[in-house]
Amino acid sequence: MRFITETEAITYVFESLAHTNWRGRGLDEHTRDISPSRKLLMETGLLDSRREYAVVTGSKGKGSVTAITAKLLQSLGHTVGMVTSPHLTTYRQRFRVNGRMISEEDLVRIISELSPHIDAVNATLDEGRYLSPQGIFLAVALKWFDEQDVTVAMIEVGRGGRYDDNSLVNNRLSLFTPIIMEHARYLGNSLERIAWHKAGIIKPHSIAYSLPQAPAVMDVLRREADAVDARFEWLATSDMGVYLGHDRGEKTGMMVEMGRYGTVTIPMLGRYEIENASLAVWAAGNLHGRLKTDIKHGSPEYVEKIRYGLENVFWPGRCHKLQDAPAVYIDGAINPLSAKSFIDSVRDFLTHPVVAVLAVPTDRDLDGLCKIFAQISDTIILTQTERNIAIPFPAPDIALGVVRQYHDHTYFAPTIAQAIDLAKIHATKDGTVLMSVAQPAIGDAMHYYDLHFDVI
Repeated sequence: MRFITETEAITYVFESLAHTNWRGRGLDEHTRDISPSRKLLMETGLLDSRREYAVVTGSKGKGSVTAITAKLLQSLGHTVGMVTSPHLTTYRQRFRVNGRMISEEDLVRIISELSPHIDAVNATLDEGRYLSPQGIFLAVALKWFDEQDVTVAMIEVGRGGRYDDNSLVNNRLSLFTPIIMEHARYLGNSLERIAWHKAGIIKPHSIAYSLPQAPAVMDVLRREADAVDARFEWLATSDMGVYLGHDRGEKTGMMVEMGRYGTVTIPMLGRYEIENASLAVWAAGNLHGRLKTDIKHGSPEYVEKIRYGLENVFWPGRCHKLQDAPAVYIDGAINPLSAKSFIDSVRDFLTHPVVAVLAVPTDRDLDGLCKIFAQISDTIILTQTERNIAIPFPAPDIALGVVRQYHDHTYFAPTIAQAIDLAKIHATKDGTVLMSVAQPAIGDAMHYYDLHFDVI
């Protein structure tokens, strides 16, 4: 094989991008080009499969919708592939079949086998153009899915959609989680423009489902669907599961009324997962209806399989309890709306001293998060991560200046591990630590606790 280790293979995947001015990129419509990825997929025949695809986009919750839908389809007896990003501790977590991530041996082998095709595409590119790592990762996933006889795949896009390599699959279902202002540098400085980018995953004559959106976003999604003759439907309040309380056992899940599926215990704490699960139920039903199966949609057996999937799903790093004494919870809540939802989800469990650990990138609303966490915290610890060099964090003195407007007991720790150690000291065994951090920082925390999630 051309490569021996995961590190060697991943380094190769990023070579084309590394030779460009990727740090200075602007709006996606001006700087991203998915045609090299399309060429790679076409020349390798990886788009020829008749597999069913759903593509998921949005500003928050898209990973959860991807994982929950995949679990529901798996419980219905299908062989389900899943592509998500970013990963937590290893790139292999981006690729799963029936919840199990790809092995290092398979990842390295497949990248080695694809490398002649990758080299050929790179050889055709002019200076400044590149073959996206995401496009290569999609090729890896599709090749592995072919080998594993995957019949249906859930594909999560990155920040946008229209210029996202993962949107190249022939998806007959598009799923939209809530869309808010984010990544303005790459997607545009208005909610409508951001929605336009994400609406690009809708394919002609297909179906799109959406969670509730701001009116401006809903208008953009409707217009896109109309333009490509797609059917667009959205969940109303009456379509959502209803929170009934925390489970009566270990208090690591929620009891939720899910309509015809009855009361189920979803083993996740984030209240926002109820909306995500509601969308996933719709998505699984749509995809199941087009797949070969002996389980009739809506039958008692179908209902029981959906219930089983909901009660056995897990998506790490989202309102996730990491330890007791002190209790440590982590979430990727780096905008005010998500932060409020995170706090509401664990409010009944909070014991003082409460310590907030915040790792908020430069392009996110640190001021807004500080206002929220200052109201409930005895101590705030700011930190950062170097796990993803493309995500910058504000200088410590600037970040501390922001939070000290709202809270006097504030510290800075240069790494996630140091932040956790400091937080546990301030929380004592009786308190609570709330980690509201960017996705790469979640990966650092999982490394700290030696959590790997080979199977979810």
